Amino acid sequence: MTRASLISLCLLLAAIPVSAHATTASTHDKPRPAGPPVVIKKSQVRDLSAIRSSKVLRVLVNQSRNSSGEVQGEPIGVEYRRLQAFEKYLNGHARDGQKVSLKLIPKAKDQLLAALQRGEGDLVAPGELLDASAARYVDATEPVVSHVPLVIVGVRGERSLKHAEQLSGRTLMLTSGSAADQAIVQLNQKLALRKLPPVKIEWVDPSLAVEDVLEMVQAGIYHLTVVEQPIAERWARVMPKLRVDRSLALSDPGDMSWFVRKDAVMLHATVDRFLETYEPPANQDVAFQKAYKDLYRVHYPLAREDRQRLEKLRPTLQRHADAQKMDWLDLAALAFKESQLNPGAKGGSGATGLLQITPSAAQRVGVNNIRDVDGNVQAASKYLAMIRRKFFSSPKINERERMAFTLAAYNLGPERVQAMRTQAKRQGLNPNQWFFQVERVAMEQVGMNVVTYVNSVNKYYLAYDQERSALESPSPRKMASRD
Repeated sequence: MTRASLISLCLLLAAIPVSAHATTASTHDKPRPAGPPVVIKKSQVRDLSAIRSSKVLRVLVNQSRNSSGEVQGEPIGVEYRRLQAFEKYLNGHARDGQKVSLKLIPKAKDQLLAALQRGEGDLVAPGELLDASAARYVDATEPVVSHVPLVIVGVRGERSLKHAEQLSGRTLMLTSGSAADQAIVQLNQKLALRKLPPVKIEWVDPSLAVEDVLEMVQAGIYHLTVVEQPIAERWARVMPKLRVDRSLALSDPGDMSWFVRKDAVMLHATVDRFLETYEPPANQDVAFQKAYKDLYRVHYPLAREDRQRLEKLRPTLQRHADAQKMDWLDLAALAFKESQLNPGAKGGSGATGLLQITPSAAQRVGVNNIRDVDGNVQAASKYLAMIRRKFFSSPKINERERMAFTLAAYNLGPERVQAMRTQAKRQGLNPNQWFFQVERVAMEQVGMNVVTYVNSVNKYYLAYDQERSALESPSPRKMASRD
């Protein structure tokens, strides 16, 4: 279920011979999801004086947990610490009554600059490389991190990549807004000159942040991705199976910066003065490693034995999913997370079977026998459908978000998740979006477990969805194996 697009790069230099397979700069299967249209309005620019008067600095942050995550009051994202230090700096130079507090506004990375241009925030802190060359009325600040290369990330045990030509014909999984896009286009131009197949790009589902893609690489679901080297090395500390190919840089190193509107002259100058002297704390990753240790452990769900188990269970999963108007692969993904497709699995609080449904939950939907596979799947599917219908039926929630809310409720209880949606709305977050929005409230209130739970099921779903045609074939077809 990748969000991928076919991008054709036509070589306009007639003198350059191009082979038949080298006519595309990068190959995409589905269109990349577009961010909101850039609308430039004549709006009041909030420079530093207006910000101090309002007592709020609105910061547009990348919704990735890498850059702006907070777990039970502990700032984990790399930009959180820097922004907190900037808040302290501002208030250390403020007159009485002019102290400001931060309001963080999470957005998808490729929507940040447009939101700044529209006046939805005063400052952008992406925590990743962000190209602002095409953005009007926007200036980059002094670098927050200088000379940042883009590196290839794969999995340990597979051969390292040292030369760009080794990427020819391979597929790279990228998040929307990745800085690697243009670098790959340029690389494909060079490969075309040598009559080599281009590098393919697949844009992943928008529910995945950079750290999610790295986890799927570690699991063997995806083969390769490209990220900023500091980000790759940070996550490799909690995902030890990752391989960072430092010797292969896709482009010249760039600078990570913050961004302000051009007319915010005083804010820009103040940010620059702050960044000139700011030094990140030496222990800033201690809390990060503590919070995420042992949480990013998604497995490859289509190994030979797992495929065989899924094939046996498919008729039962499909029948009950159809009865509840669900995608059977959602049930399959949940079953893999809960029991690794083991019908005899036993859990705590009486949870049992393939989908670890409890007797009390089963009784709520009129199912008494949850010990056999059919009864277990029937009870869980009816319970999931009841949660979805009763709590998350609003047309304002799209289907992937609806399933995410339903999974969170299956794990935590629906009333608790509804309370989190209410709190999210109070905080200016989108109550109809679980990923990166309501999940932030969950991280603050109960920690990472429920967030990891939903993310894991979602990743298993995406892994299955990649192989949907093979999984749904009347006669099982051979699929890519990591055995």
